[in-house]
Amino acid sequence: MPETPSTMLALGTIAPDFTLPDVVSGETVSLNSFKSKKAFLVMFICPHCPFVKHVQNELARIGRDYEDSGLGIVAISSNDAEAFPDDAPPRLKEMAESLGFRFPFCYDEDQKAALSYQAACTPDFFLFDSSLKLVYRGQLDDSRPGNGVPVTGGDLRGAVDAALSDHAIDEHQKPSIGCNIKWKPGAEPNA
Repeated sequence: MPETPSTMLALGTIAPDFTLPDVVSGETVSLNSFKSKKAFLVMFICPHCPFVKHVQNELARIGRDYEDSGLGIVAISSNDAEAFPDDAPPRLKEMAESLGFRFPFCYDEDQKAALSYQAACTPDFFLFDSSLKLVYRGQLDDSRPGNGVPVTGGDLRGAVDAALSDHAIDEHQKPSIGCNIKWKPGAEPNA
């Protein structure tokens, strides 16, 4: 299983704007939907990736645990659904409903959101403070498929808790590791 690390977008980067459809509600979700939140988490995920499958229950738990905390969350799938039909909107909706996601799950058909966030892998996490400045980009925790380390969400949860309580977040962050974003021909970041 090939591993791709996150690009580690520069801390302090302002959250790029996006406007995407939520595959469950059909409603349009944008950055503006989260401007009143104390912190904002963007997760690039998809149904078929073994790294995402390994942590998907923890992602749903995070949604439940932080539902009333002031944390805004959006999940985005940017994979080429034509080449990877398991990542098409109907499958995204199935995933969101079966796991009980309490946050929008959006489909980035033109892959512009993934490009603007410099997302490289699934899962890839970006946490912004109340000013929409990037304060964390890195791994969920040290668990990977097959390494025997329990999934706790510890790294991401620690960053979220710090952001919600206005505490500094350690700038030494480990990149997320996962499957590469499945780019459409010609859409790759270096194309």
